[in-house]
Amino acid sequence: MTPHNPSSGPTTAELTAIQEEWPLIAAEVELVDAESALLRAASASCELARRRVRRAEARVAMEARAWAARCAETTSTAPVTTAGVAA
Repeated sequence: MTPHNPSSGPTTAELTAIQEEWPLIAAEVELVDAESALLRAASASCELARRRVRRAEARVAMEARAWAARCAETTSTAPVTTAGVAA
């Protein structure tokens, strides 16, 4: 990885990586929101809050699997190098 000047902002590669991971990030934020709602829920709405957490957990798992699959595809199609020499 090359040194990066923080004042210049993110590189194109960094922005691409963030964009590829964004669905997982959004799912994790949704899970935190659901967990927060569960902690604040009154007893009457507690079951709904639990369901929301379960749905959010399922979405995080789904997005994590999808992101891992995308990473595996990218890695498997990249040329393998050994000591700086393309294989």
